[in-house]
Amino acid sequence: MGNFFTGFAELFREYNIPAAFWVNIQITLWSALISMILGTILVMMRISPVSSLRGFSRAYTEFFKNMPLTIIMVFMVLGVFGQLKLKFSDNFTINFFWLAITGLSLYTAAFVSESLRSGINTIPVGQAEAARALGLTFMQSTRSIIMPQALRGSVAPLGNTLIALLKNSTVAAAASVATETSSLMSEMLEYHPSRIVQIFLVFAIGYIILIIPIGLLTTYLSNRLAVRR
Repeated sequence: MGNFFTGFAELFREYNIPAAFWVNIQITLWSALISMILGTILVMMRISPVSSLRGFSRAYTEFFKNMPLTIIMVFMVLGVFGQLKLKFSDNFTINFFWLAITGLSLYTAAFVSESLRSGINTIPVGQAEAARALGLTFMQSTRSIIMPQALRGSVAPLGNTLIALLKNSTVAAAASVATETSSLMSEMLEYHPSRIVQIFLVFAIGYIILIIPIGLLTTYLSNRLAVRR
């Protein structure tokens, strides 16, 4: 048992494991922000009176919901960067960091949109009709009446989406982000195959520590902000 815990200590001394988790946290936070903005726009298009906007939102959501994330990440590297020569920075690390965030954001926005739409479905139709009767435009009623209630009603699915996003950030290795957890784990397994149990536990416990507070906060906010009828 002593050798088992000694292996943990040696791994932490040799590798900067907290820094790898910090990269994943940054990827998650930026992707969450961008996907929330995109997802909000998509769901507003989905309930828009303009049929072309509804069609685009539906097509976007179905496309990215059914597209494997790894393929999106590989496309960001080989397609966007390799073929189209689009880049965020001349710095290799920064460029692929933001390519990974872009791919994750485009993918996650579809799930954010669906989460918000589930919140919108909880709002009585009469409220939208009352807003139109008062002379409010679509944007006014959406901004002031629909979206605030939709956000309150979709806290739980949005929390689940955030948890999935945090776990999906490990796929950033497919976009050549070399300092995040999955890349570091592969490197550690390559050089220390005899410590596979310790290596697995290090990263499993790390993600549990990150994910449990999100679940607890989501549950608290869902109960606190629930629309009482």
